[in-house]
Amino acid sequence: MSESGSRPHPRTRLDDNFASPIRFSLLASLGDGVELDFAALREILQCGDSPLSKAISHLQAAEYVVARKGSLGNRPRTWVHSTAAGRAAFAGHLQALREIVALGGGPSL
Repeated sequence: MSESGSRPHPRTRLDDNFASPIRFSLLASLGDGVELDFAALREILQCGDSPLSKAISHLQAAEYVVARKGSLGNRPRTWVHSTAAGRAAFAGHLQALREIVALGGGPSL
């Protein structure tokens, strides 16, 4: 058996929490120390309120992001930032994607 046959394919390390393009893009937007409010995320990700709210809830349940509620003036606001676990999971997901592309001989990411 070849050396590559003895190790699991990198796809086994893909994180299903990033299967949604909105969840993937959301975590990509939240680097270390970055906190964005809901409106900014909606604009960056170019999506509606409902899909963004669902993505935040999903990633919050996975403990990849924290949503903080408050108000600015008399308007309620939600701010979101990534957790260390979320950043680590995202980095692992990206590494698995890079390895999948490398196996296929495609362009490097």
